[in-house]
Amino acid sequence: MPGCSRRPGLRPESSRQVPPASRFSSSKSSSMASAPTSKYNSRSLENESIKRTSRDGVNRDLSEAVPRLPGEIRITDKEVIYICPFNGPIKGRVYITNYRLYLRSLETDSALILDVPLGVISRIEKMGGATSRGENSYGLDITCKDMRNLRFALKQEGHSRRDMFEILTRHAFPLSHSLPIFAFVNEEKFNVDGWMVYNPVEEYRRQGLPNHHWRITFINKCYELCDTYPPLLVVPFRATDEDLKRVATFRSRNRIPVLSWIHPENKTVIVRCSQPLVGMSGKRNKDDEKYLDVIRETNRQISKLTIYDARPNVNAVANKATGGGYESDDAYHNTELFFLDIHNIHVMRESLKKVKDIVYPNVEESHWLSSLESTHWLEHIKLILTGAIQVADKVSSGRSSVLVHCSDGWDRTAQLTSLAMLMLDSFYRSIEGFEILVQKEWISFGHKFASRIGHGDKNHADADRSPIFLQFIDCVWQMSKQFPTAFEFNERFLMTILDHLYSCRFGTFLYNCESARERQKVTERTVSLWSLINSNKDTFKNPFYTKEINRVLYPVASMRHLELWVNYYIRWNPRIKQQQPNPVEQRYMELLALRDEYIKRLEELQLANSAKLSDPSTSPSSPSQMLPHVQTHF
Repeated sequence: MPGCSRRPGLRPESSRQVPPASRFSSSKSSSMASAPTSKYNSRSLENESIKRTSRDGVNRDLSEAVPRLPGEIRITDKEVIYICPFNGPIKGRVYITNYRLYLRSLETDSALILDVPLGVISRIEKMGGATSRGENSYGLDITCKDMRNLRFALKQEGHSRRDMFEILTRHAFPLSHSLPIFAFVNEEKFNVDGWMVYNPVEEYRRQGLPNHHWRITFINKCYELCDTYPPLLVVPFRATDEDLKRVATFRSRNRIPVLSWIHPENKTVIVRCSQPLVGMSGKRNKDDEKYLDVIRETNRQISKLTIYDARPNVNAVANKATGGGYESDDAYHNTELFFLDIHNIHVMRESLKKVKDIVYPNVEESHWLSSLESTHWLEHIKLILTGAIQVADKVSSGRSSVLVHCSDGWDRTAQLTSLAMLMLDSFYRSIEGFEILVQKEWISFGHKFASRIGHGDKNHADADRSPIFLQFIDCVWQMSKQFPTAFEFNERFLMTILDHLYSCRFGTFLYNCESARERQKVTERTVSLWSLINSNKDTFKNPFYTKEINRVLYPVASMRHLELWVNYYIRWNPRIKQQQPNPVEQRYMELLALRDEYIKRLEELQLANSAKLSDPSTSPSSPSQMLPHVQTHF
């Protein structure tokens, strides 16, 4: 910017098929609709056995023992016993690179391959001691962030375990050992630059901004107003930069109310921010109160500004004790305040742990519904979706503009604004539109990816870890199930995003905010995840997608209509029957391929025919000879 220095997975093994995925819904009356999935769903993005170079750019030369990305270096390999939770001990050789742990079975009757990006690893523990005598009781326990655990038994003699433990620890947690995250040494090249996907000026221009009521300001170009906000902000035209500075003093982390989205017709808006610093004494700030009124007055048709506080009421009151709070009626006139009862990051973390307990390694089908209910996971999904629906409905109806916040405005706030925008704006339901939505509402506005995921950090018990972004993607999946033709992308697209949320292969989700990414020159030194996806778009397309302009989606957020995402949460269990590809989708794809083949043949014949026409010696004697004969099956 001018004016300042800019700085996966376990192969399904052959075993008896136990319960089909359709049994894993939130109620007996709801069943999982047939979801289009591929073999990809039962393993990680990389795990496709050893083939030739694949679409995702991985070197899979048959002569190599382990696939490698450009920039990936083999560190060591060792013979181990993999304690498979489904089929028992399997002898294999594990290879460790600076990017992945890769295990190949050495047993003739097993084709098992494990391919796990090291970024997925959350915790590495030693299992057993020097005096352990039980079979396979001495080795390593590895806890992963993607709903699975790994256990390896090693020989007790020598320093076999110590060496593997130290190497894995160093490369799985590079930031804790002064090593670079793999994204900074990844040398992959793609024919599309994913860093070019999101241009904030172009995105606001697409929304019709700036206009007579809203302006673009560069007050934060050096991150001086708010170090967790992007450099470019959209604010009310009548608010000066000096006004913004005064408002910032009364908002947590200086995260002032700024525009996220404007309705193209009724001009109501979605505005996001953090909580006001009211405190126990009930402090007031005239500048903040006036600013919210200025936001309301950008649309003369509305009499009130609706404030959605994502927190439960009791939590918002409790935040007063630490200097936070909420907008009271007596201080903020012409506003109405609603609490959405979405719980904090700690509750969500514990809920996901309970989900993992019931899905890995074994699923107790006899107690499934009560076990799922006890996790409260789908209840949290329901509350997030319900809140987003309220935001979208208020704006779509033109009854009110909406201001959304939680405590700091980077977790629940991002969930609500991005989901509401997805419901309201069909552009965000395209592949590139969704990428822009994630870049804008999550990455540029400072969702703390580094803290919530713990990239390269060994502190697995960090209280800042939480599956906030996973919940958002889960909500998107729930919507895609209810509106199967509304989204250009498929389930694989969402799962690929989640796989690389952890993998550290790309720079997209690294660090907590734009100022930190700029200091580390992330866009210059790393590859974007969108480069991979946009270079292979057909892989991620929903064949049933029907583009519709200005259609608002209102998903049903009742428990009867919500399902556990089996193909994601239980994909590592080979005994769970994966959702089979939709036969209609399969036939549709076959017909598309056939159509492309005929178009190609027609073009070749036309080229050959035009060449003949330009050659006088082969000039046809009659008009009928000029028509190429194309035989088709249609």
